[in-house]
Amino acid sequence: MEKNNLHTKVIDATKWSTISEVAAKLVSPVTNMILARILIPEAFGVIATVTMIISFAEMFTDSGFQKYLVQHDFKDEDEKYTSANIAFWTNFIIAIFLWGVIFYFREPIATLVGNPGLGNVIAISCLQLPLTSFSSIQMALYRRSFDFKTLFTVRIIEVLIPFFVTIPLALLGLGYWSLIVGTLTIQLSNAILLTIKSKWKPKFYYNFTVLRDMFSFSIWSLIDAISIWSTSWADAFIIGKVLNKHYLGLYKNSTAMVNSLMSIITASTVPVLFSTLSRLQDDDAKFNDTFLKFQRVVSILVFPLGVGVFLYSDLATKILLGNKWTEASGVIGIWALTSSITIVFCHYCSEVYRAKGKPKLSFLAQVLHLVVLVPTCIISSKYGFWALVYTRSWIRLQFVIVHLIIMKFAIGFPVVNIFKNVYPTGVSAIAMGILGHFLQQVSQGMLWDFVSIIICAIFYFGILFLFPKMRKEIISLLKKALPKKYCNMLIRVLKI
Repeated sequence: MEKNNLHTKVIDATKWSTISEVAAKLVSPVTNMILARILIPEAFGVIATVTMIISFAEMFTDSGFQKYLVQHDFKDEDEKYTSANIAFWTNFIIAIFLWGVIFYFREPIATLVGNPGLGNVIAISCLQLPLTSFSSIQMALYRRSFDFKTLFTVRIIEVLIPFFVTIPLALLGLGYWSLIVGTLTIQLSNAILLTIKSKWKPKFYYNFTVLRDMFSFSIWSLIDAISIWSTSWADAFIIGKVLNKHYLGLYKNSTAMVNSLMSIITASTVPVLFSTLSRLQDDDAKFNDTFLKFQRVVSILVFPLGVGVFLYSDLATKILLGNKWTEASGVIGIWALTSSITIVFCHYCSEVYRAKGKPKLSFLAQVLHLVVLVPTCIISSKYGFWALVYTRSWIRLQFVIVHLIIMKFAIGFPVVNIFKNVYPTGVSAIAMGILGHFLQQVSQGMLWDFVSIIICAIFYFGILFLFPKMRKEIISLLKKALPKKYCNMLIRVLKI
């Protein structure tokens, strides 16, 4: 009965998480498309610098407590809420302290990241640190209880705010300030809504003994987060220092757009996967099956998406960013292709480590990647922007190898099964890519691009349906995603 209940929760959580992220990721690119046509790349370069600093500080305000609250097995509700209370006050105090440090050293920090004179911009932007500390603990508790329906409501309000705040301010000529004010408004909205709707409310209580026990797990999650931040921002830091704000904005906005597109799938599955694996950490068979199930489903969509954006990067750039961003086409194409490989083969491995209570392994993976990534980026930057872009994109494959080795020898996961698991989707995506390349030689123009994309999509799923296991998987997904009447109609059309 308990297993069936967990299965039901997982399905329901995945449904709401997917609806939330799909809605958000469909709206967010629209917002970005509008802003990209109003603002110049330099404005996004400034925001990239600010985001780099804020994301670094936010790791310390969370202190790894979110992962602890989701992963840990508590004896009862009182113990869980006690830990949540201690985590909240720890986060809030650290957030206030860090904002004070950033405010005092704002000009030296701005100079360090390659944007002298932007100290006040950084200080004001970092006001979101204490706001974030209000919402992070509530989010962890919602995810632990698989209550993604509530998070859906908050997420939808979050993605609509730019239409009422950011875009109007950008039209009034406020430049990067429109993005900063919009972000602060989002964080304030999240803090208020999550606090009001949460069953748990902060109380004035603290216990250093409990904090010590929590910190023994959280310290490694924090260290892991720092290593992930370093991996994510090393390239941006180097571009900001070696090149200029134009190239930084071009690079970060292009990769962010691709990440936003890919995260329609990944952002909806990662929190559910982690919560599910955490509950199954002592059952290796079900643990492995669940991981492979998630990976297989994700590969059905991610592989063709990556190959498709790579092939049609010019079209994607025109649609997503506009004519001012034609340079971004090369960045978007190669980043999408390598992202699809990275997501399928190593994106979810860190969730395995954390769910098993071994965040040290995720840190190890990040370090082993960083020792290759940083010198590679530094050397390639000496040969110009495009050398760095292509080198940075393909060096991610080294990260894939690192994760697979750790999964094999530290977790004991049958790595061969990972490749067997996604073999059908990989073959289908490659075949689709070859067809797409030849279709592009037939004719030019936007209309033919759209026609050939439809042909490629039909061809991809046609090949995928030749594999019985994938055929069943797709039918299962259709039944869960569509109303029964429409699902049966679609299945009849496909002659399944």
